[in-house]
Amino acid sequence: MVTDAELVALPKAHLHLHLTGGMRHATLVELAHEHGVQLPERLVDDQPDDWRVLGWARFQRLYDLARAVLRSESDIRRLFREIAEDEQAAGSRWLELQVTPSGYAVRLGDLVTAMDVFCAAAADAAAATGVGIRLIVAANRTRPPWEAETLARLAVRHRDDGVVGFGLSNDERAAEVGDFAKATRIARDGGLMAVPHAGELLGPAAVARTVELLSPRRIGHGVRAAEDPNVLALLAERGIACEVCPASNVALGVFTGHEGVPLRPLEDAGVPVVLAADDPLLFGASLVDQYRAARDVHGYGRADLARLARASVDHSTMSAAAQLAQHREIDGWLAS
Repeated sequence: MVTDAELVALPKAHLHLHLTGGMRHATLVELAHEHGVQLPERLVDDQPDDWRVLGWARFQRLYDLARAVLRSESDIRRLFREIAEDEQAAGSRWLELQVTPSGYAVRLGDLVTAMDVFCAAAADAAAATGVGIRLIVAANRTRPPWEAETLARLAVRHRDDGVVGFGLSNDERAAEVGDFAKATRIARDGGLMAVPHAGELLGPAAVARTVELLSPRRIGHGVRAAEDPNVLALLAERGIACEVCPASNVALGVFTGHEGVPLRPLEDAGVPVVLAADDPLLFGASLVDQYRAARDVHGYGRADLARLARASVDHSTMSAAAQLAQHREIDGWLAS
């Protein structure tokens, strides 16, 4: 039996984490007090009884309220540093963090300033902790496509400052994925990978359409693809990894329990799976907790867990040399 301590020690990469959602609860409460932000009881309570049944609308409202405590550059720098420290403590050697500059532009000055702050904070946090940090600029699909195109151009301009990808987040039911094809093409043509959310609130057809129109390298969630063998085959054939966030899926009602999250069906179909935490602030579960669920609910043993960790490395943007070093560490963990 793999122990909890061994789950922490397993070298891994974290490829699906949102900036506000990675905040420590203590930091949320402290910054709210400092800035005079009134938080609802659900956010004040560190261990609410109902965190597993948020539902999408309530989740988004709470996320927006949590983001409201981030008012200054120093708040952002603190957040990045603490996230990096938490990644280090979880055995994560590499983080690809999703940021949405438009959600912070008003408080930080403008889009360009927000992006500059994110890149500088990421570099400082990486230097302080040794965790490799790269950024994914995510467009909000509830906002107009022209805003996504602006963000795509901004992301490309910061490619040399640690930006590696362009994402598409928020409620996938809110807009047609094709509306964001131009923005994604701008990002891809500029050397960034496409990593949109899909197949979370909508079914396998949404995953297939996202693959067709956006040519992603990875898909955020993608779990509903398991409902259609043809879509699974499409993902497997193209080597598109699914960033599976079990606690998030359960909290948002995609599945009624952890046993419903299709880890094995995805892997059995040849689809690469990487585990991620999504928004631990709101879902109450860290990156290590996702590996714990794979062990306890899905019966994943040492070799299975090592395979998931390897997938997180292989589908990251770390250099080939860094990936090789990570594989050697994972091999050592497996043999220990």
